[in-house]
Amino acid sequence: MYNNNDNHPNSLPSARKLSGSRMGKKGEEQAVKALQAAGMQIIAKNYRYREGEVDIIALDGETLVFVEVKAWASYGLEDLQYSINAKKQSKIIKTAKYFLFENRQYSKMAYRFDVVFVKNNSITHLASAFMESV
Repeated sequence: MYNNNDNHPNSLPSARKLSGSRMGKKGEEQAVKALQAAGMQIIAKNYRYREGEVDIIALDGETLVFVEVKAWASYGLEDLQYSINAKKQSKIIKTAKYFLFENRQYSKMAYRFDVVFVKNNSITHLASAFMESV
């Protein structure tokens, strides 16, 4: 789904620069509520590893879901491809693998990578937004 062009002329600065930590935190809170309302069980928030961070880790039935949250006031859904580029995806995937290493009870489960986009209290959930490349 995402164009992995890190050097695109319209590449966006990091979400932290765009929105500030307060908007990001509020967006993550809204995402958690939306995921729970959809029946997901939240396992962890802001899981960090030296390679990166996963905003939310949840269970969707028998599937483990690693969620990246983007909360922007100015940019739109079409701009996600520049923010969640190949480098960002790689960091999320490495962090997810470390989570699975640390939490072996989930290591045999299917997993996916979702993105939740929050803009002006509107939430868009993109399930299986990107996949691990082989």
